[in-house]
Amino acid sequence: MGKPALMAIARLRSTAMAQLEDHFDLRRCWEADDAARFVAEHGADCRAVLATGHSHFTAGMLADMPKLELVSLPTAGFDGLPVAEMAARGIRLTNASPALRDDVADTAIMLILAAQRSLVAADGYVRSGAWARDGMYPLQKTVSGRRLGIVGMGSLGSAVAERASALRMEVSYWNRAAKDVPWRYEPELATLAAKSDVLVATVAGGPDTAGLISRQVIEALGPDGLFINIARGSVVDEEALIEALQSGTLGRAGLDVYENEPEIDARLTALENVTLFPHHASGTEEARAAMSQMAVDNLLAFAQGRALLSEVAI
Repeated sequence: MGKPALMAIARLRSTAMAQLEDHFDLRRCWEADDAARFVAEHGADCRAVLATGHSHFTAGMLADMPKLELVSLPTAGFDGLPVAEMAARGIRLTNASPALRDDVADTAIMLILAAQRSLVAADGYVRSGAWARDGMYPLQKTVSGRRLGIVGMGSLGSAVAERASALRMEVSYWNRAAKDVPWRYEPELATLAAKSDVLVATVAGGPDTAGLISRQVIEALGPDGLFINIARGSVVDEEALIEALQSGTLGRAGLDVYENEPEIDARLTALENVTLFPHHASGTEEARAAMSQMAVDNLLAFAQGRALLSEVAI
């Protein structure tokens, strides 16, 4: 029996790709000038696909792989995939969320501290000589003891909550259903925002969460509030967010993700009350290596008939 056929729409680090070469008949779609044509020509016997959440992986490609059973991702998000068609065919999905959980949660805390204490502006104050010329930098607001609302209490949300608890923040959360966790559940998102000093979005992207952080939620957070987004740009009404930050209806924001990244709205980059990060929450050597390895391990488990490591319900 030969190696199972794997359609690699994306590529991984060299060490991970070497493992796939050993265990699969690898179809290198990422090298093709026309990915759709490549899949049409080489996908008929493929049982698995390696992609990313933002791969150009279409419903048409899916139709050209009638034997497909699994899509494995080295990323967390999957909002760029034809998920409805995959679910209709019973195709399973795995992602790399466990591998990037800690670094993304660390980034949430980094953005909270940097935004609340004006780290970027204060750095500029020192570098420009303004400290020596104009005196002490303006006082900021403390983080310890603040009320933190988390939007989405999955693995990432709980990791943020654990870290925030160590900072003595008072943690509450919104989720589609209450979880068995030690933090207070708030069933109404706008109410959570109104009761929070800091609101962090950790939910998955996709149509189910598009615009979840609405104008109402942003206004409820208020002029002293801080909004942090480490989820997806699609989960927030970005127009409402910009208007609130411009008008002072919302105090501050710390953002890792954006609606039209990497072409960020110029109104956001012009604002001094926004701390910006280039969708790099998982951008460490360690996390990226672990993400690649998790995609490989899920594919190997599938090929060997073992339980998948990180299956996603779709």
